[in-house]
Amino acid sequence: MASRAAQSTLVIGGARSGKSRHAEQLIMAQPPPWMYIATAESWDDEMKARIAEHRSRRGERWQTVEAPLDLAASLQAAPSAALVDCLTLWLSNLMLAERDIDAEILRLEQIMDARQAPLVLVSNEVGSGIVPDNALARRFRDLQGRLNQRIAASADRVVLMVAGLPMVLKGQP
Repeated sequence: MASRAAQSTLVIGGARSGKSRHAEQLIMAQPPPWMYIATAESWDDEMKARIAEHRSRRGERWQTVEAPLDLAASLQAAPSAALVDCLTLWLSNLMLAERDIDAEILRLEQIMDARQAPLVLVSNEVGSGIVPDNALARRFRDLQGRLNQRIAASADRVVLMVAGLPMVLKGQP
């Protein structure tokens, strides 16, 4: 990995493990402005409520950019500290849009390596549960595992969230 001034962090964990809140705290430790790159799309009322809760928690000091598919371009345009929430929804969006997933991950890795501002990426650990009973779910789980491995390899720091507690797996706390 090339040397760069900015530090990248992958925050990974299960559902409701505290990933987003911890990632926000990492970014807010940097001088503003802060950019929140959202990959979620609000297709139903439950997702709209989740998005609203995240927005209200962040407040007005964050600039939000929606990037359900072209994450690399949004990151490239972000000159300040940025948080991507989350890679899991981004992968799902890529799959549904039938995009070239390996090419999109490579673009993301290249942007991560070239960034000059801090970056925090949030992702779900989906491989610790049961083996899915259908091919699409198994493909998603496998792709998510590969995505997480690639981003963890590129990141300067990896933090696993369990029950709201951060455990540093790679890099400095």
